[in-house]
Amino acid sequence: MTGFSSYRRPPNTRRIKIMSAWLFSVAAMVFVMIVIGGLTRLTHSGLSMVEWKLFTGWIPPLSETDWELLFSKYQNFPEFHKKNPDMTVDGFKSIFWLEFIHRFWGRLIGLAFFIPYALFLTRSWFRPGDALFWKLTGLFALGGAQGLMGWFMVISGMVDHPDVSQYRLTAHFALALLIIAALLWVGLSLIKPEPQSDTHQDIGWLGGVKVWMFLLISLTAVSGGFVAGTDAGFVFNTFPLMDGEIIPGGLYDLSPFWKSAFEDITTIQFNHRVLAESVLVVVTVFWFFSRRMHLAPTTRLAINWLGFATIAQVMLGITTLLLVVPVWAASLHQAGAVVVFSACLWAVFEMRGSRG
Repeated sequence: MTGFSSYRRPPNTRRIKIMSAWLFSVAAMVFVMIVIGGLTRLTHSGLSMVEWKLFTGWIPPLSETDWELLFSKYQNFPEFHKKNPDMTVDGFKSIFWLEFIHRFWGRLIGLAFFIPYALFLTRSWFRPGDALFWKLTGLFALGGAQGLMGWFMVISGMVDHPDVSQYRLTAHFALALLIIAALLWVGLSLIKPEPQSDTHQDIGWLGGVKVWMFLLISLTAVSGGFVAGTDAGFVFNTFPLMDGEIIPGGLYDLSPFWKSAFEDITTIQFNHRVLAESVLVVVTVFWFFSRRMHLAPTTRLAINWLGFATIAQVMLGITTLLLVVPVWAASLHQAGAVVVFSACLWAVFEMRGSRG
């Protein structure tokens, strides 16, 4: 039997493939986590678990006694008293399971990252102190921070008002996007550590636009968190007008005015619409002019994906609005935001270092 001391590292190219596949797989799991989180929010299931058990939360209730105990704890919090005073144990079960799956999946992501991380470290696929070590350790820290942020968000709905803070909800979503971006960027960097050669592509003035486009898409996605957190999608369910107007009355009426962008549903929805329409225009122009540039095949593929995803996302957004936020459409719309965000990140990665 071969001992650990005689272990031989696989060739560098194989290690790169394995590690990049690992990071992309974890990114896919985070994407699924965002979708589950959206469903949890849309079905009002997120406040059903009133305790955060970091190490013992793997096991669901196994008996009616367990269910009665959990339900009795739930009855001590505002959501039961103000929203669900007639709820029975059976009704509690219907909202409990989705939140349980949400948290369970988060724990699986932690294991899916940490176990390979520890294995690769012990086998010297990367070493303490090198650049990859700090990148991967940073990713692990971000994952831990996301777990804390999730609980910080949940407890905001357990005090007086049985709804989580839109600020914390949006921060939770933004941190998930940051984690996906970091996973994808590090994974792509392993496969392609050097930028495209100048002989492969010439992106012209698009090079100066790509980062601004990514920031605009990121801002639009984050603004969607405030739409979700304030239920702003349930009003002004017409398009392209809002209450029969291009610019509705009452914008930025709160004092101080800047609070309107985060707390006034009219302003929140208006801002999200304008940002989404701006993304559509910018991405369309970007895609159109990219057709005239000499681009590497992977760069062109990334930009094409970005264009397709953006059009699909805008259509999903309009559908979600006109149908007054059905769960299926809203969930697809949130997933679409992550797809557009990721496609833009991929395009930015492929264009890094190219001459403008």
